[in-house]
Parts: sequence; C-alpha cells; structure tokens
Amino acid sequence: MDMLQIGIMGVAGVLLAVQFKSGKSEYGIYISVALSLVIFFSILGRLEIIIDAMRTIGDYIKLDTAYIGTLIKMLGITYIAEFSSGICKDAGYQTIALQIEIFGKLAVMVLSMPILMTLLNTIKDFLS
Repeated sequence: MDMLQIGIMGVAGVLLAVQFKSGKSEYGIYISVALSLVIFFSILGRLEIIIDAMRTIGDYIKLDTAYIGTLIKMLGITYIAEFSSGICKDAGYQTIALQIEIFGKLAVMVLSMPILMTLLNTIKDFLS
C-alpha cells in the first residue's frame, strides 16, 4: 500500500472510531487496534527492502552481520513499543503506555551495550 492509501484508511478509521466513542467506546479501541494491525502488516512488506539495503551497506563497509541484526532488533523494539504505547494511550491508560515506552528504551539500551563496548575498545586500542 502506498502512503495515500494508508493515510485515507487511517483517517477513515479514526472517523469511524469517533462515531463509536460516545456510545460503545470499546468499539473505537477495537477499530483502532484493527487499523493499526493492518498498517503494521503493510509495513512488514516494505521491511524486506530496508533489510536488503542494510545488507548492501554492510557489504560496502564490511560490517559484521551481528551489528546489522542488532539494528533490525532495535528497530523492531522501538516500533512495537510505540505501537503498544499508542494503543494504551488511546484506551486511556497513559501510565501503562509510559511504562511500555520506558521498557522499550531500556531494551534498546541493553541491545546497544555490546556495540558501545566494542566501539570503546576500538577507540582505546587506537589511542594506545
């Protein structure tokens, strides 16, 4: 799907969810989740292009494939955290949404520690 289709579908879904907000508010949340999943699965189709581009860049500059895998994991963690957080915010649970965001940030930080340590060791070896 292209951006115009996603945009139209998003606006239509929001307008439909707003209609249910006054009577059956849980239907609005269900519509929001369903629409978010449709958009998510359309993004998955384009993810292969990003992965191929990262592999090509890795081949050009001779990156270890573990680094590329880590970057893809970080991308997935941030997307899932934002997705889950957004749904919780729409449902009115801002505290849970904030906790999901914090957990996502910490998970990315944990994944980045080996890369940071390798970078620091490289700098240390370069300076000594």
